[in-house]
Amino acid sequence: MTDPPVVRVERHVHAPPSAVFAYLTASDGWARWQGDEASIHPTPGGIFRILMGTGETARGQFVEVVPDHKVVFTLGWLDRPGIPPGSTVVEIELLPEADGTLIRLTHRQLPPDESAMHRAGWQHYLERLATVASGRDPGPDHGVTNERP
Repeated sequence: MTDPPVVRVERHVHAPPSAVFAYLTASDGWARWQGDEASIHPTPGGIFRILMGTGETARGQFVEVVPDHKVVFTLGWLDRPGIPPGSTVVEIELLPEADGTLIRLTHRQLPPDESAMHRAGWQHYLERLATVASGRDPGPDHGVTNERP
């Protein structure tokens, strides 16, 4: 049996890790870059719930939170039977660089037929996260327009 694919997406942002971390640990901050509404409680066991611009709901819970360095949470979908809430794991690392931060997102335990769509989604959302962490407005989130394979 082969291991499920791992999706890894990286994005540089011209902002310190603390500025990026703020958008990963507050509901209103998260909603600025992903989804229409967020309800997050960034402590181990705390809820992770995002109402996406597409109307779908992501849900899971926080596993690990290291200030200004890393957040790890489970993730799944209320609207997709193949990826139930909490069935995958997302790790977001914030790596300091001379002129900002490297955001490294790793999404594990995805079904193979979902990895391409989630990669495209995370590329879209890390761009939006970089925009808000740099002090700019990414505009409304309309979701990712790619179709499932």
